[in-house]
This record gives sequence, C-alpha cells and structure tokens, in this order.
Amino acid sequence: MKVKEIKAIAGRQGINPGTMKKGELIRAIQKAEGNSDCFATQKAKECNQAHCLWRNDCISAL
Repeated sequence: MKVKEIKAIAGRQGINPGTMKKGELIRAIQKAEGNSDCFATQKAKECNQAHCLWRNDCISAL
C-alpha cells in the first residue's frame, strides 16, 4: 500500500502522520484500532491474521 493511502487511513483514525515513517504510521493505526501494533516486528512472524490489511506489506518488510 502506498504511503498516501496509509496517511488517508491515519487521518480517518485521527492520527497526525507528521514525519512518521511507513512502519511507524501503520503501527499507530493498528494501535488506534485496538489491534496489536505488530507491523514488521518480531511479533509479526507469529501472526495468524490472514485478513489483515497490512499483511502483504508486513511480510515483505520482514
């Protein structure tokens, strides 16, 4: 997913993206949604959320 799209999602969640990098922004969105903020972290290696919006980007970032 492109950063522009991610920033739009963040805006809908009330998150100001400022100078956050892609991974930081996605983790902020995950946290705001009440989910584990695991994007591209060690926790993601054990993730079983097959329908996660960030899954493809997450796996490729590992």
